[in-house]
Amino acid sequence: MRITRLHLLLGAAAVVLLAAGLCARREWTGAFGSAVTAPSTQASQPASTAASNSTAQTSAPAPGKPETTGAEPPLAPGFTLPESTKAIPYAVKRGDTVPILASRYLSEVVYMRRSELDNAIREANGLRSEALKPGATILIPGIPLEPLRDKPVTVPKNFEVRAIYLTAYTAGSAKGFDLIDAWKKAGGNAVVFDVKDFDGQLHVPFEHKYAPQPDITIRNLPKFFHYLHSLNMHAIARIALFRDAHLAGTYPQLAVHSRRTGKPWLENGKLAWTDPSNPEVQQYDLDLAKMAVNSGADEVQFDYVRFPAEGDQADAQFEYQKEHPDWPRSKVIADFLAHAYDELHPMGVLVSIDVFGVMAWARPIDLSHTGQNIAELARQCDVISPMIYPSHFFGMDGYKLPGDAPEHFIPESMKRFQVATEGSGVVLRPWLQAFGWRTKTYSPAYIVTQVRLAKDEGGVGFLFWNARNDYSKPFAAMPEMRADAGRYFRGDEVGKPVPPITATAKAQPSEPARGAEPASTTPAPSPAPASGRAGADTPHQPSN
Repeated sequence: MRITRLHLLLGAAAVVLLAAGLCARREWTGAFGSAVTAPSTQASQPASTAASNSTAQTSAPAPGKPETTGAEPPLAPGFTLPESTKAIPYAVKRGDTVPILASRYLSEVVYMRRSELDNAIREANGLRSEALKPGATILIPGIPLEPLRDKPVTVPKNFEVRAIYLTAYTAGSAKGFDLIDAWKKAGGNAVVFDVKDFDGQLHVPFEHKYAPQPDITIRNLPKFFHYLHSLNMHAIARIALFRDAHLAGTYPQLAVHSRRTGKPWLENGKLAWTDPSNPEVQQYDLDLAKMAVNSGADEVQFDYVRFPAEGDQADAQFEYQKEHPDWPRSKVIADFLAHAYDELHPMGVLVSIDVFGVMAWARPIDLSHTGQNIAELARQCDVISPMIYPSHFFGMDGYKLPGDAPEHFIPESMKRFQVATEGSGVVLRPWLQAFGWRTKTYSPAYIVTQVRLAKDEGGVGFLFWNARNDYSKPFAAMPEMRADAGRYFRGDEVGKPVPPITATAKAQPSEPARGAEPASTTPAPSPAPASGRAGADTPHQPSN
């Protein structure tokens, strides 16, 4: 075929038109792509304005219909964004459903429950089913205009905490949010939850060279603290320190070592411990605590702030013994806590510690093994929370069934801790038994008795422990205690004035109860089970 000048001109024109089309297509795709990820201009406004704006948008496209211009769709009529939030557009992909998107975006929005976000996506887009059309653009509502990052809400150390303990699994679940809401309504004002438990696993995001691959159950820790603060709840981040199965098992150089074998030492041949005197171990735990504070924690609570209490103690070798073989273990624990307090307290948080209830008896064997010298530790923290669960006082004071004797062990423990901490200024806030392990009398009345007796002996507030997070008995007991609050608790609330600290009369420990069998003269082992808590029940898995 003969190519004429006309053919050449037509070909050149076609190339120009094709290039122009490609440019236009690239420009449209870029606008669409940026709309998928860029912040939306549909931010929430004052309620009256937002409502009028959303109701005025009557020309919304049919659900599932893609925007051909790349512009984001409007909010459905009648839907109002939560305050200080926006909606961002999302391009639907094959296989997407509303529940899938709700799970994907839950950590990025202000909604706490997946069901809440699921409903909000439907309402914001006028959807009537879970199915979504690939290629359509929908809106994800509830994205904060600014990242949620609360500062600690500072309270005095004698703030009367009324708290329940939650595992990280429960805390990050719909069940946990329901439990927190119900506890607030019942008269509670605080929650203790795990940032790290004794297995060493983390259930919150934390970047550190020693951190395990996390099993995330609380995907947005600042958001969780923000939620607690929105309820005027005091947020306590619990960190199990030196019993850390992950750290000791993954990094043997950080573990307690056997003098005989040079390998990691195991408590009772089973449980791995990190070396409490190892500077790397201490710094890891301190870095984790600072992360929690920077995320919004109001209090850092250290558990397992001790050396292992059982097993072949003579075979256990620790880092500090290389340079200071004559140091007692209590000096290591006190020095660490003093350093941690100096680092954390200026950040506006309370620093509290958990200790064995039996430490109030000051038996030499317990002190030499655990390193928990109560008189020394009381000067290095704001609050001591002794675990005075009656069922844990095995063989103490001649009682065969200590779990059925809260009338003895609660006041006796508190009196002894008052004596041990006299003059330190520390606040005693006990852990109380909220489980039926080794007692036949566990009931709402059992709860009421513990709270009353602890308060009568100088306790300020209380913490309820149940490893399964079953607080049916405390919930049943709260109405009676609230009805006569002055007898059981003051009723402190976050943001309201707290009575000044007043000196309490020096308490005197009592003699063993009349008729009780004499206690054994053989030193008893430390009273807590290997878990450090009663009944070490398996925590619930996430429910949302």
